[in-house]
Amino acid sequence: MNDIHPVALFRYSVLGPLVSRADLPRGELKATLRELATRHYDIPGSRHSRLSEKTIEAWFYAWRRGGIEALVPRARSDRGQSKIAPEVQAALLAAKRENPHRSIHMLRRLLEQRGTVARGELSRSAIHRLLQTHGLSRPSGAPSEPEERRAYVAEHAGDIWYGDVMHGPRVPMGGRLRKAYLVSLMDDASRLITHAAFCPGETALDIEAVLKQAVLKRGLPVKLVLDNGSAYRAKTLQGICARLGIYLIYCRPYAPEGKAKLERWHRTFRDQFLSELDLARLRDLSDLNARLWAWLESVYHRTPHGGLEKGQTPLARYQQDLPRLRTLGTRAARLDELFYHRVERTVRKDGTVSYQGERFEVPYELSSQRIVLVVDPHARQVLGVEDDNGQPLGAATPLDALANVQRKRRKPQASEASSGGGTGADNAVELAYRHYHGHKEAR
Repeated sequence: MNDIHPVALFRYSVLGPLVSRADLPRGELKATLRELATRHYDIPGSRHSRLSEKTIEAWFYAWRRGGIEALVPRARSDRGQSKIAPEVQAALLAAKRENPHRSIHMLRRLLEQRGTVARGELSRSAIHRLLQTHGLSRPSGAPSEPEERRAYVAEHAGDIWYGDVMHGPRVPMGGRLRKAYLVSLMDDASRLITHAAFCPGETALDIEAVLKQAVLKRGLPVKLVLDNGSAYRAKTLQGICARLGIYLIYCRPYAPEGKAKLERWHRTFRDQFLSELDLARLRDLSDLNARLWAWLESVYHRTPHGGLEKGQTPLARYQQDLPRLRTLGTRAARLDELFYHRVERTVRKDGTVSYQGERFEVPYELSSQRIVLVVDPHARQVLGVEDDNGQPLGAATPLDALANVQRKRRKPQASEASSGGGTGADNAVELAYRHYHGHKEAR
């Protein structure tokens, strides 16, 4: 295999678990393709890191037909050529140059309306190739052509929730005007907002607070789909979802799934809530949230939604699946505990650890050990200490250095040898002493 094309070599390496086996039992191919599609790859010439099952499957059958040579990428035989009639090409290019923001759909529709082409005569791919050849597919300052997506909806309420953050109005906070951020969680099947709140920021802690209220009110989703921002990728949020049995899924960068539904929600919210909001009446953030929750429950959830069948309201569609929803059950009693943060610390030799600029005393025997602090982030309290397996190791109390001046310290018990005491039994020193002096006196 001399001078193997690098792309072919990469594709062959991806197929390793398939091509290394003489035969595949029934169902094994699909299972292996599914597993390979979950991995991340360093794809030559691409910014992406994931491959679809269909792509890997196509490579596999190409390899079976022609070996590794069949994995070499082939250039299109008609590359740079267009099958569109010259006069239609000229009309398309002129229309695009006249208004660079016209999409392929708009160009095709424009020519059909003018009678230049018959309805359905031009394919999307043919127009795209023509524009790409002439450098018009991504003009400077204009957005690129969106990748094709298919509309879908979850079968049942509670199957998928989406989360997103929207910039809100400026309201009084801490004696001055500050921007508020709307954190929302939407149920895909019903478009019901399981919970939303204006927060002082868009941190992981703000998102966790909204999620906590959402599961209290609406049960547990099977999947929670979030954007790829750093706040969503916090380990604390990942740990909470794992403890609740929620599959946390991140959208691909710059292509968040479900964005259209969330954008529709944000547009509705701006048009119907923010446009009617009298900011002069707001005293603080809680005042704004009180109006938000009243509007959600009395207006949005009870208004027929255009994206639902039979003119259903989000609340009616959600209640339709109440028997199927996953409830908290016995976990409701310990929900606060499930949302606690757990942070690793090394105990100092004086038996203290630090958290957010404050020092706490833990059991002194943990000195110099690596431990886990259990923290209530909303109350800003350190509650206790655990080991790596979640077993409690004791309490964590704020350090009181002044009180420690008068505190009686525990001292290690002195051994018999080090204290000079003993029970009278012979030891190595006494035996050597008697042996030496007894031998000396005998002489």
